[in-house]
Order: sequence, then C-alpha cells, then structure tokens
Amino acid sequence: MAKYRVLVIDDAKYIFKAVKMALEPKGFEVVGHAENGKIGLEMYDQLRPDVVTLDVTMPVMDGIETATLLCKKEPEAKIVMVSAITDEGLRKSAMDAGVKYFAPKPFQPDELVSKVLECLSGT
Repeated sequence: MAKYRVLVIDDAKYIFKAVKMALEPKGFEVVGHAENGKIGLEMYDQLRPDVVTLDVTMPVMDGIETATLLCKKEPEAKIVMVSAITDEGLRKSAMDAGVKYFAPKPFQPDELVSKVLECLSGT
C-alpha cells in the first residue's frame, strides 16, 4: 500500500511534531509543515498531499479562510481541522468552508489517526 501524504498547516511547531509522531508510525508520510494558511496553500500546490491537518487560529491567513480557498480550487481536498476551539459558530464556518472532519487539540495520537483515516475514506 502506498503511503498517504500529509501536510500540516499549523503555526505551532510542537503540533507539527505531535502530528508527525502520531501518524508516521502508522504508515503515513508527513510531507510538509506550513506556519500559516498562505504558505500552506502554496505548499499544497507543490506537494499534492492526500490529506491536510489544519489549525484555525494562525497569523497571516487563518484556517477558515485557508479551507475556503483550498476547497474552492480543489473541491475534493481532504481536511482535518485540528483545533482547541470548540465554538459551534466556528465549527459551522469550517463546515461551510468544506471541512468535514475535526480533531480536538490536544489530541490523543490514536484519535488523530482515526480522524485522518475517516477523512481519507470519506466515512
């Protein structure tokens, strides 16, 4: 089986490391890390990952705007929003932008793996 490629868009380096530590032992390949949505969109075009983990609160371009732009140009983009924010309005904005999968921050490694697999399978 080919490895699924993952792009992490999050301004916190420790989250990038945590995602990497959770996913790579399960056979995923974390192909990049962007500290904001603007860089993340550029990296998405270059790296063509299978799935993106996306933070909400970031400088330059937040996760909602990033998801909106990404889903506009790539309707089949697979995004797992990883956020400590549980606000329903924000969750609705993310869903309106095209995000269907959410993982809480902080996350348990197995919980993140499960959400990423759900996202990839479309269940």
